[in-house]
Amino acid sequence: MDWTLEVIVLPVTDIDRARDFYRDGLGFHVDIDDEVMPGARVVQLTPPGSGCSIALTDGVPNPTGTPQPGTYHGLQLCVTDIAAAHAELVGRGVEVSEPQRYAPDDGATFMHFTDPDGNGWAVQEYRRRETEPLHKLLADQAAGNGSNAGDTVG
Repeated sequence: MDWTLEVIVLPVTDIDRARDFYRDGLGFHVDIDDEVMPGARVVQLTPPGSGCSIALTDGVPNPTGTPQPGTYHGLQLCVTDIAAAHAELVGRGVEVSEPQRYAPDDGATFMHFTDPDGNGWAVQEYRRRETEPLHKLLADQAAGNGSNAGDTVG
């Protein structure tokens, strides 16, 4: 059985402000922006090229409790060119740290930003994905072609 991580519910105080930040500031695609049941709204957004989305919710019951806005840290995006990603974010008006290289290895360069509520994100440069896209590795794994399909970032 596959267990795929496809949606992360992200706590925010203002869904419209957060939607605008993720859509306009980060370039995420708005998949859903709808009242899914009376009094319950979901805005689901997906980063370009990602198989995992974020969901912003209001009025959706959560039997395990509702996390507080601004308490999520360590969310991570991966890009193949951090300089280009940095320029894109700055051009979109996002306050983002300068990229910092912690080691010469691929996967050791990061930059950071927070959303309007203070949820913290990292962006990791993983140049290997330019020639070995994750979707291709997963397709090869599903087809039984290749032992390196289980590679992880970092």
